[in-house]
Amino acid sequence: MASFNFQIFEKTSLEDIKLLLWGASLKEEVFSRWSQGFIFSESSPTSLIQFEGGPCAVIAPVQAFLVKCALFGHGMPNMDALTSVSSEGASNLLLEALVEILSQMNSSAYVVVSFDEKSVNVKETSSNQQAEDEMGGPSKSLQSEESAQIKTDASLAKSDLSFHANLRYCCCNDLTDLRTLLKQMLPQLHSCYGVLLYLYSILCTKGIEQIKNEVEDPSEPLIDGIYGHGSQSLINLLLTSHATSNVWDNDKEISGLKLRGLLQQPTIGFLTLLEHMRYCEVGWYYKNPKFPVWLLGSETHLTVLFSTTESLVVKETPGRNANLIFAQFDPEGNGFISSSLLDDVMRALDLVSEKEYVDIMRIKLDAEELGIITRNSFMEEFFPEEPTEQVQSFSVYHHNALPQSCTEGKVMFVEGRAKLADEIDTQFICDTSPMALCLQTKWPSIEVTWSIGAPPSLN
Repeated sequence: MASFNFQIFEKTSLEDIKLLLWGASLKEEVFSRWSQGFIFSESSPTSLIQFEGGPCAVIAPVQAFLVKCALFGHGMPNMDALTSVSSEGASNLLLEALVEILSQMNSSAYVVVSFDEKSVNVKETSSNQQAEDEMGGPSKSLQSEESAQIKTDASLAKSDLSFHANLRYCCCNDLTDLRTLLKQMLPQLHSCYGVLLYLYSILCTKGIEQIKNEVEDPSEPLIDGIYGHGSQSLINLLLTSHATSNVWDNDKEISGLKLRGLLQQPTIGFLTLLEHMRYCEVGWYYKNPKFPVWLLGSETHLTVLFSTTESLVVKETPGRNANLIFAQFDPEGNGFISSSLLDDVMRALDLVSEKEYVDIMRIKLDAEELGIITRNSFMEEFFPEEPTEQVQSFSVYHHNALPQSCTEGKVMFVEGRAKLADEIDTQFICDTSPMALCLQTKWPSIEVTWSIGAPPSLN
């Protein structure tokens, strides 16, 4: 077994991490809610469970990457890869997801944060045994089993003072060492500090200063100090490796301020009920990730939606890239640019940009001599779209990690059968549940029949 050298955090470094993540003060109640491990449900071998509000900002992205790792990249996607695996297979999928998220940070070294087991005795017990310990014997209630928090020895209280005093870190220079170390750490990642240890590893690998440079307001903590909810910057960090505060495409200039968005198509997507409420604008990138797996956001919680139908997402195309480049020269979103900018746009797209040719195209695209070139005319000339056939019926699966939000308290994947109408007529769309309203931000005419008889909860 490989040996790794863990080091003690410098006091100033640890204080910087705490300030970025928790703010100036850390409530014990909030810290306690985040003190849980990566634990699989008794009802589904690859379903992670969440005990209290808050840590979904880490658990849901990890669940989404776990789904992606199980379904895609190993032949045709099949739900058996999620529902018919051994406990060892589930642990391997969890490990694969944790490694992939950390590897996205584009760091020269991967930092893994651990808890010093020499200072505090950490017991390794199964989720079933610990559930029984809490309930005073074998648990009879399914919901009680799912809700039972993974505990450690009594000497390991859920105290942020105890936690931070015993943190250590280790640097890995390559993915092989990272995978080996995380595999050795799986018992700690399953223990009551597992989610926090992994979150601290993300922050240290990315770099505190780099995160501060990416968020809009560095004075705002990544975790809300009152309710314990993860910020959009934290969610974006885990999904895209960039702690931007917005969910639109590219950068925008608003009132003289440059606001950052997503710069490329992510692995996992994001849809939110808040877009239906017009509180935000989710861009093309998040709605069309590389794989048909999305986080779904309500006002307070994150869940996971996915499908085995890969054609639900649109791959990057030259035309899509051209639209994005054109938009950079049209920051106000007017749908046109000044004709004087045509040579700049063509040069940015590596099109023929000799002056004579550009002048010919400028006359053609601005035939009425209005001094503008519309995006539609530009795209029709240089990037005519090929018609694509959209799938009209497909299966979707939803995962909510909170037992109290699941039928009979069972955390598992819930199947739905989705249909898209050919013509959008909102008068005939009867489902106005939060789930439906959230999905309609991507598929306006979607209707889903769920196996449990009602839409699953987003909260």
